[in-house]
Amino acid sequence: MADAKSLEELAQPYYWDNRYRNSANGPTYEWFKPFTSLEPLLSSHLPKPAKDGEAPRILHLGCGNSRLPIDLHSIGYKNQVCVDFSSVVINDMAARFAGNDGIEWKVLDVRHMEDIKDGDFEVAIDKGTLDSMISGSMWDLPEDVKRNTRSYIDEVVRVLKPGGVFIYITYRQPHFMKPTLIRDGTWDLAVVNLNKDAGTFEYFGFILTKK
Repeated sequence: MADAKSLEELAQPYYWDNRYRNSANGPTYEWFKPFTSLEPLLSSHLPKPAKDGEAPRILHLGCGNSRLPIDLHSIGYKNQVCVDFSSVVINDMAARFAGNDGIEWKVLDVRHMEDIKDGDFEVAIDKGTLDSMISGSMWDLPEDVKRNTRSYIDEVVRVLKPGGVFIYITYRQPHFMKPTLIRDGTWDLAVVNLNKDAGTFEYFGFILTKK
């Protein structure tokens, strides 16, 4: 079990810069679940890729070195933006997948995405990013955790179009996460239990549709 200081470091860019620097040119890594396990959930809630015209615009929040954007690109999603506050991993992924037109890699802190316009995306996806901001007791989150998570979710709301979907994958129990995610009058919320192939963990998919 990680100690409190180690968990707090997960919310800091220097931790991830060091981690990705040490694993440069190594294999990519999937938090929680790979694309093959998530494809049924994603296919149910993502707008279909357009055969003609503009594809739905997808934002990957705290993308890390996940292959999820690449896997989605392979089935037709070619209007994606991947953001992370680690310049090391963004530079690495941009170099690795430079030939994948339709995927943009940007250094951004998801709590302060000033470079992104209001209502610019149909879809936002989080696979572990919100979880990395959380430390301390889930029954009574520390004030800095509340501040960070509030800023993050407010930004997600801002950058999604009305009717846009926020897909959040987590191992944390829904009763703990709902208070962080819910905004009165903002979302329609559904939770999907992703138990198949879960191993020792249960996983959940939160589907939050902006009103």
